[in-house]
Amino acid sequence: MDEKVTGLKKNNEAPKSFGWFTRMFLTLYEVYLFILRFFKEGFLPPYEGKELIKQCYNIGLKTLPLISVTGFITGVVFTKQSRPSLAEFGATSWLPSLVGIALLRTLAPLLTALISAGKVGSSIGAELGSMRVTEQIDALEVSATNPFKFLVTTRVLATTISMPILTFYTAFIGLLGSLLNVTISENTSYKLFFESALEQITFLDITASTIKAILFGFTISMVGCYQGYNSLKGTEGVGKAANSAVVIGMFLVFIEEVITVQFFGIFRT
Repeated sequence: MDEKVTGLKKNNEAPKSFGWFTRMFLTLYEVYLFILRFFKEGFLPPYEGKELIKQCYNIGLKTLPLISVTGFITGVVFTKQSRPSLAEFGATSWLPSLVGIALLRTLAPLLTALISAGKVGSSIGAELGSMRVTEQIDALEVSATNPFKFLVTTRVLATTISMPILTFYTAFIGLLGSLLNVTISENTSYKLFFESALEQITFLDITASTIKAILFGFTISMVGCYQGYNSLKGTEGVGKAANSAVVIGMFLVFIEEVITVQFFGIFRT
C-alpha cells in the first residue's frame, strides 16, 4: 500500500514541476512581448505629450519631499558613522571625498530607486490595476484610443526621464546633510567641503550613475505597468499588482546594481 501511495506521489510531482516551469517561461515570454510592444509603440506617433508631462509631475516632482528627507538623513548618518573609522587613521580630512564618492557612485542611485519602487511602482501598479478591474482600459480600446500608449508608454518614459534627475538631486541633498555634520563637528567651510567632495569624482562616475538611474527607472516603471495592466479581476488583483510591483521592482534593482557595478568596474581597473 505504501509503495502505491509513494508511486502516486512521484507521478504527481512531475506534472506539477513541469507546470511551474511552463508558467514561468510563459510569463517571461509575456514580459518580453510587453517590453517589445513598448519599444514598438513608444516612439511612433501620435505622441501623448500632455500625459507625459503630467506623469513627469506626478512621478518626479511629487517624490521630491520624500527623497529630500531620506537623502538628507542618509548624508548625516553616513558621515557620522564614517568619521570614527577615518579618525583611527588620522584621515578625517578625506571624509568629504568619501561621502561624495559613496553618494554619487552607489547610494544616490540605489536609494532613489528603492524609494521610487515603493512609491512610484506601487502607485502605477495599483492605478492600472484598478483601471483594469473597472474596465476603464477596455473602454479606452472601444473609444479608438490606444490604452497602451496612453497609460504604459507615458509612465515608463516619465519614470525613465525623472530618475536621473532625482538621483543627482538625492546626491546633492545628501552632500548638504554631510556638510551640516562636518560643519558642526569640524567647522569646515562649505567651499572647501564641496571642493573635497567633488575632487575625486570622474566623468565615468557620472556616466555610470546616469546609466544606472535610467535602467532603474525603466525597470521600476515597466514592472509596475506590467503588473497593473495584466492584473486579475477583483480588488484582490489590484492589491497583488501593487505588492508585486514593489517586491519585483526592488529585487530587479539589486540585481541590476550588482551587474552594473561589475561592468563599470572593468573600466576603473
